[in-house]
Amino acid sequence: MYISPVNTDLLFEEAQKESLYLRLIEQLNKDFNLANEGIDFPLSISPDELKIQLHEKIYRMIQYKFAEYLNLLYIIDVSEDQIKKLDGSDLVILAEQVSFLILKREWQKVWFRNKYK
Repeated sequence: MYISPVNTDLLFEEAQKESLYLRLIEQLNKDFNLANEGIDFPLSISPDELKIQLHEKIYRMIQYKFAEYLNLLYIIDVSEDQIKKLDGSDLVILAEQVSFLILKREWQKVWFRNKYK
């Protein structure tokens, strides 16, 4: 049964435990490219580095490429309700929370695809 992780570290732990961490990176790269936001996380990237780079990318998109940011959220299929619940007063915190929502949704896709292939 799928259980949604409560934070990024637990998500990465679960992905590594299930041997799906590389698939998570591939899914992120695929969806970012579908949104024309070329990003290429190397498969050798550590979970900590992935977390930092994703956070920085989302932060820059919110600041400078807002339409593309919204398109990315649509393509990844992040819940609009979850986004609306976030407090947007601090962009750094907002970008961190959105990064987690993105990772959570991408992990869900990878997990279900692996479970029901």
